[in-house]
Amino acid sequence: MTDEIYMKRCIDLAKNALGYTYPNPLVGSVIVHNGLIIGEGFHQKAGENHAEINAVNSVKNKALLKEATIYVSLEPCAHFGKTPPCANKITETGFKKVVIGTLDSHEKVNGKGKKMIENAGIEVISGVLETECKELNKRFFTFHQKKRPFIILKWAESGDGFLDKDFKPTQIGNSLTKQFVHQLRSEEHAILVGTNTALTDNPGLTTRDITGRNPVRILIDFDLKVPENFNIYNNEAPTLVFNGVKDSEESNIKLIKIKKENFLENLLQKLYENQIQSVIVEGGSFTLQQFINAEIWDEAIIIKNENLKLTNGTKAPEFHHENFETKNFRDNIIEFHKNF
Repeated sequence: MTDEIYMKRCIDLAKNALGYTYPNPLVGSVIVHNGLIIGEGFHQKAGENHAEINAVNSVKNKALLKEATIYVSLEPCAHFGKTPPCANKITETGFKKVVIGTLDSHEKVNGKGKKMIENAGIEVISGVLETECKELNKRFFTFHQKKRPFIILKWAESGDGFLDKDFKPTQIGNSLTKQFVHQLRSEEHAILVGTNTALTDNPGLTTRDITGRNPVRILIDFDLKVPENFNIYNNEAPTLVFNGVKDSEESNIKLIKIKKENFLENLLQKLYENQIQSVIVEGGSFTLQQFINAEIWDEAIIIKNENLKLTNGTKAPEFHHENFETKNFRDNIIEFHKNF
């Protein structure tokens, strides 16, 4: 049970960097000596120290490390990237024991880090809170295993199933659900909308209601109808524009030419090539329905205002899945769905 307590701390630490480590995974680490935590850390940003290094650096009395246990939510890396392998650092330090939450399925790791540590004569235990540690890095694992981003569908609908009133922008959620959406944006790598949503709503797709990073913006605009002075083209975040006209790149705007045939398959491949690990699909209804019909989604988040009746407008997507969780946000509810 003790191992689970320290691994839970690793997970909580890792979550502090949600949205900031792309393309790297979220990782937390704790160092324990005689039942006391003497060091801890997490991977804060790609290119910077990994969790294990930050944990080691936080220990004041380094002499204790050889009699300590290091806990880490994800298998220590065994390859040189922007930083040296963490498995090397662990073996050089000479920890008494290493406890790993889950192995890393990335082809450059995948058991190699664990084996390297074991070969140095250090005791290794793995699979502690494995389900929770895999959930922590669902984006990272989906990206590397399925060769596509983790897909989250999100929309807000009225009690009678509309996205807007008379096909005009309509506020459906309340201030609390709006903050929730902006928090969600800060945690995911990118956010996607289609031409109609961009033209009708002129969204900025930023996190202006909270303190957090703006996601990469993805626009599907085959005929390049969205004017360059619209918010989605401002300099607040990078924007990828998938279109049928041309390829180009200037400043924070990258135009990517794509064919309409096998569109979703081509889109996911291009997103994978551009290292996009997770995407919130925010609209519109047509775009959302394409992902739903193709069964290409991992989670869906539906904000519902049951008391609001709009009578006429854009119909919400057809979606027939049982939710696994519901949360109340004053007069709004949010349904959470998983595509198991």
